[in-house]
Amino acid sequence: MSFSELAIQLNELETQGLKRSRRIVESTHTVHVIADGSKFVAFCSNDYLGLAAHPELVGMAREGAERYGVGAGASHLVLGHNAAHHALEGALARFVGLPRALLFSNGYMANIGVVTALVGRDDAVFADKLNHASLNDAALLSRAGFRRYAHLDLDALERLLAASRARRKLVVTDAVFSMDGDLAPVPGLLALCERFDAVLLLDDAHGFGVLGRNGRGVLSHFELASPRVIYMATLGKAAGVFGAFVAGAQDLVETLMQRARSYIYTTATPPLLSHVLLASLRMIEREQERRDHLVRLIRQLKEGLAGTRWRLMPSNTPIQPLIIGTNAEAASLSEQLASRGLLVPAIRPPTVPRGTARLRISLSAAHSESDVARLIAALNELQ
Repeated sequence: MSFSELAIQLNELETQGLKRSRRIVESTHTVHVIADGSKFVAFCSNDYLGLAAHPELVGMAREGAERYGVGAGASHLVLGHNAAHHALEGALARFVGLPRALLFSNGYMANIGVVTALVGRDDAVFADKLNHASLNDAALLSRAGFRRYAHLDLDALERLLAASRARRKLVVTDAVFSMDGDLAPVPGLLALCERFDAVLLLDDAHGFGVLGRNGRGVLSHFELASPRVIYMATLGKAAGVFGAFVAGAQDLVETLMQRARSYIYTTATPPLLSHVLLASLRMIEREQERRDHLVRLIRQLKEGLAGTRWRLMPSNTPIQPLIIGTNAEAASLSEQLASRGLLVPAIRPPTVPRGTARLRISLSAAHSESDVARLIAALNELQ
């Protein structure tokens, strides 16, 4: 490989309308941001409850830094496991109604850690075709057999499970799919796992804090409980801060602590973040009005875009994908919105299937009805 080959590949991405770029945010992370020197209303954040810059959490960050400093100094199993980490693990387990929880640095590392710790060469992983990249990469790294089934297709999964002779069977799925906004059929998945002696890993990155009673996530949403479930959620989306956790049975979490390489061999997150997250968790639980406001905004957006030539995918979550079709048109539409002070990202292959380039509209409880009305008006004007 030479660097000249890389230049050719980068030029090809540019020609195909697939080259990614970054904006530089110069303000706090809210729905009203200053980026690249301009003011925008942003519809591209996973800060679904509008907590990332909340004054109460900012104050807790100051308090946490004064109490614990700014770094953990070591991995959890050496000397990095702080009282704040420990308190947060207990609070998270209680919040989602599972016996025990374990903190990870982020969702990617959590998924990698779980899958590679639990399955190997003689085992099999069964995955929805639209799963997040971290679940796919985890399956490949585990060296287990990797079987993918069509999106949400329980019949296809049933056939794969019935034909498998693997020692251990692990079904992995997004709970809320990050680019489509739809929900996994969790009750059906769990029923199949019980029937075929499999375990179910739920990646609830986009459901935690939003779905279920008091934002307790997808298990609460479906009113499910099972010792076969491994529950993973992130803490940098609806929770507004950073990190991730895995929750489940006592023996599961103890095994992860002993065997998950992405937990063992990395420095613990700064304790001050766990201090902040304890406050964030309390806000998620008590402030139902944030979720109620989100529901109203989702309804407003759907009604306002019903007459456009583009198609909103069927989603009742803050993720509202507007299918545009071609890469070039999606990118152009995103830039035209940016010129009007509205940030909505164009999502293109390979993140989504060919021919389904889209605008991924993300709503937040921090948006006002007038913010959403402004986006609706711009899209109707540009169609």
